[in-house]
Order: sequence, then structure tokens, then C-alpha cells
Amino acid sequence: MAFSSTVSIYDNSLLLVKSIHRLSNQPRTPSGHIKLVPMNIQATGVATPSFKQSFQSLEVTNKSEKVPLPAFDFKEYMIAKANRVNKALDEAIPLQHPQKIHEAMRYSLLAGGKRVRPILCIASCELVGGDEGLAMPAACALEMIHTMSLIHDDLPCMDNDDLRRGKPTSHRIFGEDIAVLAGDALLSLAFEHVARNTKNVSSGRVVQAIAELGSTVGAKGLVAGQIVDIDSEGKEVSLSTLEYIHVHKTAKLLEAAAVCGGIMGGADATSVERLRKYARSIGLLFQVVDDILDVTKSSEELGKTAGKDLASDKATYPKLMGMDEAKKFAARLVDEANQGLAFFDHVKAAPLYHLANYIASLQN
Repeated sequence: MAFSSTVSIYDNSLLLVKSIHRLSNQPRTPSGHIKLVPMNIQATGVATPSFKQSFQSLEVTNKSEKVPLPAFDFKEYMIAKANRVNKALDEAIPLQHPQKIHEAMRYSLLAGGKRVRPILCIASCELVGGDEGLAMPAACALEMIHTMSLIHDDLPCMDNDDLRRGKPTSHRIFGEDIAVLAGDALLSLAFEHVARNTKNVSSGRVVQAIAELGSTVGAKGLVAGQIVDIDSEGKEVSLSTLEYIHVHKTAKLLEAAAVCGGIMGGADATSVERLRKYARSIGLLFQVVDDILDVTKSSEELGKTAGKDLASDKATYPKLMGMDEAKKFAARLVDEANQGLAFFDHVKAAPLYHLANYIASLQN
């Protein structure tokens, strides 16, 4: 099951209860789809109290025993960057004809989340001397691709999940047919958005970033991890196979975020590969933490169905390593990520040092 952060930019606690109550009472089409009036979702670009509180309540402590955290107001950084990413995403997909597909795209894309991937892209660009504007189109594209993967991952033919980011999944609201098309449309828009909207970056670097995105999502990236994951259900899986699954399903997109940010910011090849190594460590860390939370947290706390991996007999890090060893592995990944930043300016790298510790500290 692909990892998803679950903090919404909206206060969804009442919406979720009401939505699920409505779902159980709605008439259905012959194919089983729920007949609902599509919802108009608007991103305001301004953090609501619930969004701010999600960061303020999180105690981001130093999870690395080897690398001290530089002084940095990480919570305010995340809130400010997420606000600007949300505004850019809202502007990227206006409601237009045909309205249903754009409503479905916006429903999932603007449903919330911590925006870790686009913020990683922007922070990597700034680390190597670029600015936010250079990276924003690629940052939005990464969130579009990530959202596509979540929509498709939740489908009945895949993970068959009813809850994502604290809300009913796309196919529960719009039907499977529209959900598939919404994911497809987000994926194609991601590449168009980078090509059309990236400014003040050489065409060669834009093409390089697009190629990175393409390899990330295709048969050598996300799809490769997904197919091995599907084939492994109910089977004995080695740690090396589990790592292959999650390097490709989860870490590859975080690698692309860091790499595309570095490319747009003008990084040389060596710096790009150092960013890739850092991102691979935090990508695996994401999955280890997700596996742990799937066992230790409730659906209400996670904003998605808890215990799905156990119920479907999927291999996870706690299952193969034990909970204590999985937590130790997570701590090692934080160290690896932070050590990979040693070649960069310590002050400029502060957001990335804190990001690794933030992921290790996630509670949903």
C-alpha cells in the first residue's frame, strides 16, 4: 500500500463523519457506483487552523545520533511552502468543461496532505542556489503524479480502499470509471505542466527533469514496485524483495522530487546524485514509518484504513524484522540521509536535515 501523508488543509473531521454516513445510505448504479452530486473543492492557499495545528502538535526531535540538527523554524517553513504549493495546484486545474473530470481531479489533488514531495523539490532547488519559482512547476507535477498513484492504488482492483487523506476515496465518490480517468488526466497534465510553465531554466534541463519524472512513474519505477508488490501478496518475501518494492513504489518519487529540484536549480551531476541518495534514504524511511503506523494507529488517526497490510497478508518491515528492529532501521535511515547532506552548506541544507527527522516523527 503506497504511503500517503494525511494532514488536510481543510477541517475534515465533521465532513468525514457526514460523508461516510451518506455513503452508507446512497442509491447505487447497476455497476455499484454511488450516485452523488460531485463536490466542488477549492484550495484557498491559506493554511487553516487545523493545518497549522498538525505541525504545531508534532514534536520534531532529532532522530539522528550522528548529525546535530541545525537551528531552523521547520514548522513555519512547511506551512509557508505548503500554502504556496496549494495555491499553485489550485490554479493549475481550474473547473472547466468537461466539469466532471476536473471536479474529480481537484477532489483528490486538493484533498490535503503535507506536500512533502513538492516541498522536497523546492528545498533541493534552493539548496543548490535556485529559487522557489524555478521549481514550482515540477513540484506541482510531482504532487499530481503522487495523487494519481493514490487514486489508482485505492481502486477495487488494487488495494480496494475506501478512505484516503481522511476522506472517501475518489472511486467511492465518482465511480471507478471516473477515478481511473482522473488519475490518467493528472499523470498527463504533470508532464504538460512542467513543459509549459517552467521559466528561466534551460530547455536541456527541463527535458532532463521530464525524463526523470517519466522513468520514475513507469515500468522501471512506480509500476515496477507495484507489480512486484501484487505478485508478493500471500507469499514469503525476503527483505531484499521488500526493499525493491518500496524503493520503486515510494522512494523513487521522492528521489525524483530531490533530483528535479536540483536540476531546476542548476546543480551539477555530482550534487544531483547526492540529492538522489538522500531522497532514497528518506523514501525508504517513509515506508518503514508507514508500516509501523499501520500496526500501531487507528483508521481515525491515520486518515486511511489501518491494518490493511496485515489483513491482506502483505510483507512489511515490522512483519519481517520485528517492531524493534524496524524502528532501529528507521533510525539508521535518518542517519544515512543526514550524512548524505554533509557535502552541502549546512545552513542551506537545514530544511532537508529537518525533513528527515520530521518523517521519522510522523504520527499519521
